Amino acid sequence: MRIALGALVSVAVLLAACGGAGAPAAAATVKTVDDAKLGKILVSSSGMTLYTYDKDTENVTNCYDTCATNWPALTLASGTPVADVGVTGKLATTDRKEGTKQVTWNGKPLYFYAKDKAAGDTAGDNVGTVWHVIKNP
Repeated sequence: MRIALGALVSVAVLLAACGGAGAPAAAATVKTVDDAKLGKILVSSSGMTLYTYDKDTENVTNCYDTCATNWPALTLASGTPVADVGVTGKLATTDRKEGTKQVTWNGKPLYFYAKDKAAGDTAGDNVGTVWHVIKNP
C-alpha cells in the first residue's frame, strides 16, 4: 500500500511539473535560455519556446480555432505570471474570448508551437513570416 501511494504521488508530481503546452498553469513562469542560433529567448517554466504573432494587437489575440490548435496560448488559471531572473520586459495577462487568461510580454500575447516537441525546439520561428521566437535583449 505504501509503495503504491508513493508511486501515485510521484506520478502526480511529474504530471504537475511537466504541464502541457496550452494547458492553464496555476502560476505561469517565463524564463530565458540561451539558444545556439537565436541567442537568449523566452521559454515557459517547462522549457518550451514562446512565440508572438504579428497579427495580434496590443493585449489582443487574433489566434483562435485552427490557429489556436497549431499555436496554443500560454494561459494562466489564476494569479499573475512570474518573470524569472533575467527576463526583461513586462509580463501580464489578457482575456481571451473563451474566458481564459493569456500571458502577455510587453503587451504581446504568448504562444507555443504545436510542432515543437521538446524543450529548446524553435521550429515555429518565422513560420509564415508572422510567428517569431521572443528574443530577450
